Amino acid sequence: MDMALVMEYSWVLLILIGLEGILAADNALVIATMVKHLPQEKRKKALFYGLAGAFAFRFGSLFVISYLVHIWQIQAIGALYLIGIALYHLLKKHVLKPRVKDLMEEKKGSGFWTTVIKVELADIAFAVDSILAAVALAVTLPVTTLPSIGGMDGGHFAVVLTGGIIGLVIMRFAAGYFVVLLDRRPGLESAAYLIVGWVGVKLAVYTLSHPELAVLEEGFPKSVIWKLIFWSVLLLIAVGGWFLSKEKPQSSSRNEAAANS
Repeated sequence: MDMALVMEYSWVLLILIGLEGILAADNALVIATMVKHLPQEKRKKALFYGLAGAFAFRFGSLFVISYLVHIWQIQAIGALYLIGIALYHLLKKHVLKPRVKDLMEEKKGSGFWTTVIKVELADIAFAVDSILAAVALAVTLPVTTLPSIGGMDGGHFAVVLTGGIIGLVIMRFAAGYFVVLLDRRPGLESAAYLIVGWVGVKLAVYTLSHPELAVLEEGFPKSVIWKLIFWSVLLLIAVGGWFLSKEKPQSSSRNEAAANS
């Protein structure tokens, strides 16, 4: 296999791992808050049932998306969703934070199965973010000689599948570390959602180059100039998020959430 191709795929996977880690940390904190009111022995069961449902949904939706990924309307919806979810989280964090906190503190006493359903719905919502971001990063990669799966190149499918597995593993086993990291450098969360929004822009560019729309040239999303622009901006967001985020002492609330996750 061409070494340049391997390097490009490896780079995308590395970006996905970092993005999944930051998003999984935020997700884990939300889920840990959802199960916090349950007795200790029931918390792990609620998390397990919720993650099991998300696991099934993630793999089922992946096969569906593989058939729909080349439909421009689906691409447009995915682009709008990623950009919208990024704007929502940034507004929630920087503008609506006090109100959201109040809402999260209401009605903590849900029963076990009600909590399981809430966790599962939250996991599914997080899975949608993850899959769409992975698809947006994968679809403009060079095609491989691997057999197609659904309507997607085998190499592209492998990247999205790997991203999905990594997301679940991080959410279940490694999110505690990222929760602590986010507490020490809270600006990383904003940077992560800026990256999600930028990935949404990437999918929008891919949509606008679709032959049925032809707003942009069909080959533009795979051109060298667009790849340089996309990866340069992405790295600028990531590096800026790291260096502009002031480190602060770990808070007990985040550490407690990490322990529960």
